[in-house]
Amino acid sequence: MASLLAKSFRAVCRNSSSLRSFSTRPLAVTLVNRCSDILQNSSQSKPGSLIDIQRLVSPQQRSYSSKPPLTLQLIGERVLLVLKLYDKISPEKLTLNSHFINDLGLDSLDHVEVIMAMEDEFGFEIPDADAEKLLRPADIVRYVGDKEDIYE
Repeated sequence: MASLLAKSFRAVCRNSSSLRSFSTRPLAVTLVNRCSDILQNSSQSKPGSLIDIQRLVSPQQRSYSSKPPLTLQLIGERVLLVLKLYDKISPEKLTLNSHFINDLGLDSLDHVEVIMAMEDEFGFEIPDADAEKLLRPADIVRYVGDKEDIYE
């Protein structure tokens, strides 16, 4: 029985799809060594089924990251932070309802730079037709909220 178990375990270790998924040899060698250790210890304990052996050789799992959930308040804080870090805007004058040109004294080129900074911050492109309408930080918050499907 032990020899049958050892043969089937070696076959699982050799033909395992998890061994093929490793991209480097040291990882595969480590897994083979782990299989050998289990085989040596299996003669001392009761033999397990083939399913138990396959569970020991765990397949690789892929985990995906996700963005943290956005709220309008969080978007507003991020917009104000980006604008405070912009050297041509004085933080004392900055509010969500400040007009970029009339209140903060920015010109059209500065407005384009602000929009580009917002694109970098939120990870999507703002078309020029939409960018022309974003003249206040509150407009940017509303636009990003609409793009990210945030309704409050």
